[in-house]
Amino acid sequence: MSITVTGRKLTVSDALRAYAEEKIGNSMKVIDISPLNAEVVLHVEKNPAISERCCCEVTLHTKGHVVRVEEGEEDMYAAIDVAAAKVVRQLRKYKTRVIDRKLHADAPSIKAAPVESGPFDPDKLMNELVAEEEAVVRVKEIEFEPLTEEEALVKIDLLGHNFFAYTDRDTGVACVMYRRDNGGYGILRQTA
Repeated sequence: MSITVTGRKLTVSDALRAYAEEKIGNSMKVIDISPLNAEVVLHVEKNPAISERCCCEVTLHTKGHVVRVEEGEEDMYAAIDVAAAKVVRQLRKYKTRVIDRKLHADAPSIKAAPVESGPFDPDKLMNELVAEEEAVVRVKEIEFEPLTEEEALVKIDLLGHNFFAYTDRDTGVACVMYRRDNGGYGILRQTA
């Protein structure tokens, strides 16, 4: 487990670096996966209109998956605390969705005999509710239209969606245009 703390247009003091390494390191101990590498980037927004100016970005790389968290607060230490708490939630979600499901899929299925109703177990009930909420509830088949970036921008605005999938007319590559939380748009392109 390695943690890299850097600052974007910000000098990171030794105390701030140690605090970030401790908080993010404790969050990473939630699951025992190796290799698990973390990159922590600290920066301060220059715009005075933004109330939560101190930002902490955490990117975790593990076994083919990436977990990314970005949080902003008025104080850098508070931003690190909030990001560390969010890292714990994301890693628990990663553990239940990816790791535990792989283990259950590999294990042979054993059918148990029905059990008479016993004492009320709220944890079991919550896990069943969460599993129902996270199920795929709709599958939609679409045809990727050949468009330019400008045409895709018009379509995403007209539809009012947060993302739009299309084929780049010039390159023939599948692309997904998405609306960013802090304004603007991003494009995900298929690699060759």
